[in-house]
Amino acid sequence: MSASSTPLLEDLLKDVSRSFYLTLRVLPSAVRPQIGLAYLLARAADTISDTDIIPVVGRLAALQGFRKILVGSESGEFQVDEFVAAHQVSAGERLLLKRIDEALRVLERFDPTDQRLIRDVLQTITSGQELDLQRFAYASSNCVIPLKTDAELDDYTFRVAGCVGEFWTRMCRRHLFPADAIDDTELIANGIRFGKGLQLVNILRDLPEDLRRGRCYLPLAPLSEMELKPQELLAPENENRLLPLYDDYLDRAEAHLAAGWYYTNLLPRRAVRVRLACAWPILIGRKTLARLRSERILDPARRIKIRRQEVWSLVARTVVTYPFARVWRRLYHSGGP
Repeated sequence: MSASSTPLLEDLLKDVSRSFYLTLRVLPSAVRPQIGLAYLLARAADTISDTDIIPVVGRLAALQGFRKILVGSESGEFQVDEFVAAHQVSAGERLLLKRIDEALRVLERFDPTDQRLIRDVLQTITSGQELDLQRFAYASSNCVIPLKTDAELDDYTFRVAGCVGEFWTRMCRRHLFPADAIDDTELIANGIRFGKGLQLVNILRDLPEDLRRGRCYLPLAPLSEMELKPQELLAPENENRLLPLYDDYLDRAEAHLAAGWYYTNLLPRRAVRVRLACAWPILIGRKTLARLRSERILDPARRIKIRRQEVWSLVARTVVTYPFARVWRRLYHSGGP
């Protein structure tokens, strides 16, 4: 299947994710449709699970129904309630939900192996979304519910992002460099850490916003060791008490991104497009972590965001330095673009 045969993917991706669309556009056409479709279907599931105006039981039922069709255990069309679609703030997400059945039909056009890879990653992602809904069913700003342990946090970051690193690796390996001598076990392990790192960056960046929804992804066990209660994190004046633990999680995210950079450089050097597609989110993530180390981390008014101009500067520098292997490899460890 060629990228040109899936205008639906191109149109919807432009609307629902400018940042991922940039990554998608640089990918080789042999894997662009599969990865783009997987992203769109995962985004649709996430949109369903995040529609707060619908009671949790209704969102769970819709998500479970969608998941059964995604993984192929049920056939037929999936229709999103008009009420759900109408209450999306993003015009792109409204359109995605209205055209979700078209996206599902695109899935059927891939060969059986690609279909299996897409269905497997979506099954894992939606299991994480379902677990999230169940875990935070009664969460609110008056009832902040935390994860319990670091193991729960690690499991969550795997389900919603680490598994994407594995999917991405298997898809690229199959279509782009199947015969290259690469240690697949090492490659997949670092690909998983790559995904976990990006998700952990998001968690740390979005902490104030999530807390006001009653969701605390910082686990209770280490918070208790710091003599902090999840509800206390709503107060920005408690920032100094949280900082030692928060810095520890920043270090963990940094280590995962470093594994992602190692992963990127394990890929064949001729796979320029895939390496660039990996490099951009890693370097943006590292820049975000640097900002988080110097910003007010519990202040809901301070949203950390890398400006578009900075992103384009980063893209330009990665492209310019790519022919110079030593300079390219130092991009991450020297602080990046």
